[in-house]
Amino acid sequence: MAELLKNIYTREFFETFTNSLQQIVPNFNTSSFFTHIFNEEWEHKELKQRMRHIVIALQHHLSPEYAKNVDTIIQVIHQLQKDGVKENSLEYMFFPDFIEYYGIDEYDISIEAIEKITQFTSCEFAIRPFILAFPDKGIQQMITWSRHQHPMVRRLSSEGCRPRLPWAMALPFLKKDPTSILPILKRLKNDESESVRRSVANNLNDVSKDNPDIVIRLAHDWYGKSKNIDWLVKHACRTLLKQGNMKTMKLFGYGAIDTIKIEDLQIHTPKVRIGSALEFTFRLSNTGNSSSKLRLEYGLYYQKANGSLSKKVFKISEKIYPEKSSTLIHRKQSFKIITTRKFHTGLHQLSIIINGHEFEKYNFELIT
Repeated sequence: MAELLKNIYTREFFETFTNSLQQIVPNFNTSSFFTHIFNEEWEHKELKQRMRHIVIALQHHLSPEYAKNVDTIIQVIHQLQKDGVKENSLEYMFFPDFIEYYGIDEYDISIEAIEKITQFTSCEFAIRPFILAFPDKGIQQMITWSRHQHPMVRRLSSEGCRPRLPWAMALPFLKKDPTSILPILKRLKNDESESVRRSVANNLNDVSKDNPDIVIRLAHDWYGKSKNIDWLVKHACRTLLKQGNMKTMKLFGYGAIDTIKIEDLQIHTPKVRIGSALEFTFRLSNTGNSSSKLRLEYGLYYQKANGSLSKKVFKISEKIYPEKSSTLIHRKQSFKIITTRKFHTGLHQLSIIINGHEFEKYNFELIT
């Protein structure tokens, strides 16, 4: 994904940006800035590398005074908005990266800037070095922001302190003990903004990976309060559900499977070529006299470079299967080459999982 996203930084983009910038800094040297940006290494840089490169080029063409440059960035954002640039524009995440890179020694100025910039483009990555460097002040600031009138600032108060935010530096002290951020999540669980509530769910899902008991307790306390909170709790528990956590399964009504049978599982592609797909079928039978609510999944055991197998769980369905019913399930699992997974040939395995209970494993082979 990043390889495609890096191409958002076109010459046309920089022309639009510098046109707005020159409204604030009339003597800005656009020609020199373009030469700096499009150097001989530009084509080889990935998305985050390009953002940092833009930051350094921008600093080189602005004032040597950090505070003055922050003021310029805020004014440029206002100008961009006047010129029709929408909020949440990914391209402009080099603004928060500027604060992260140059502002760690100017805490007060940087925090005030982040509060303003995140209303235009998310500062969820930029805030994290400040939380790590100033944990007490940082977390207190996030608590304060959780009361902010702007939804993107409230979202930052949750998203910015996620213990395991993807593509960002982790926050080890929150992985160890997330107690300090629970007031933020509790306050925002009823937020009017869906993006804020989604962030709370994602934060809790992060927490569940290191402190499952905390999330299980909150899930039981919150579930059943409202439709929005129920969705939030379910999304927050997605890792626990994939792990087959029984307390979580029971919370969502996934109970015993004594009357559920898996029959006639067939792997139709016992040798799967990289680039094609695994295809399999099986019959799910509810032999009981009452319907059953089932979370139906399958586990894929991928071959790793060292010869061991690594399990990943994929959901098939979550629904009620009628009494005395028999359902044919047909699925395909792609082995198309993607950037987020490296395939290794050799033995792989497939299993069916129902309400967290894993059934027999079946072998298949991945070939070139």
